[in-house]
Amino acid sequence: MSQQLDIYDARVLVVDDQDANVELLSLLLAETGYVNVTTTTDPSTVCAMHRKTPFDLILLDLQMPVMDGFQVMEGLKADSGDDYLPVIVLTAQPAHKLRALQTGAKDFISKPFDLVEVKTRIYNMLEVRLLYKKLAEHNALLEQTVLERTAELRESEARFRSLTELASDWYWEQDENGAFTRVSGPVQEMLGLQADDPQGTATKPQSTGWVDAERAVFQAHIAARQPFIDLVFNRVNPDGTRQQFRVSGEPMFTQSCKFMGYRGIGVEVIHGGNT
Repeated sequence: MSQQLDIYDARVLVVDDQDANVELLSLLLAETGYVNVTTTTDPSTVCAMHRKTPFDLILLDLQMPVMDGFQVMEGLKADSGDDYLPVIVLTAQPAHKLRALQTGAKDFISKPFDLVEVKTRIYNMLEVRLLYKKLAEHNALLEQTVLERTAELRESEARFRSLTELASDWYWEQDENGAFTRVSGPVQEMLGLQADDPQGTATKPQSTGWVDAERAVFQAHIAARQPFIDLVFNRVNPDGTRQQFRVSGEPMFTQSCKFMGYRGIGVEVIHGGNT
């Protein structure tokens, strides 16, 4: 019932150079329940009227002097930002029907009028138009919701990074190719990469006392895109001092579930003397 009320409240424009046809269609629309009907016998005013306050439906006669219905439709297409042309043409010429549809009209009504046909085609046209507008509004709302949600996620991500960096001794991120995009701490050395490699893609191990078996476990988790919690790394420094770290990491994915990299945190749990 609500949709029916919306249809009868639609803005309808009747365009015909014959007063009798304008009066007939206006009376028919009023008796059917349409409450927002405008008329004109001057086709040259249609584009300006539609531009000022767009109509949901334009009943447009094709054969008019000075400016015919085809010229009006071309003007509407050039003048309107709406790619949907809400026009039903009125014609007594069967040959004009196909041309009108090719020009952009959505339907046609034959002259002389069959009142049942007129009512049915107008209602069906407005029903489709209403659904089209609601879909456009829904898409606009969905797009706005996505933009707002994306902004919230970015803000949340920024807060997460700040908190994790404050709560840990170091923090790291890698992209989907394994290149380091954010590093604070010894993760490159743990992976056996050159610490001074800006892309983090070198594979030459560093002889700095790391346990290779522990590094292999770390690398295997990343290669398999698996999360891990509190992996232990031990290191014996050249001066004999011993260090131990706990590392946790997780894979990162886009909203469409595409892998986009890794991130993790680490803390040093032991910094002892000579072993």
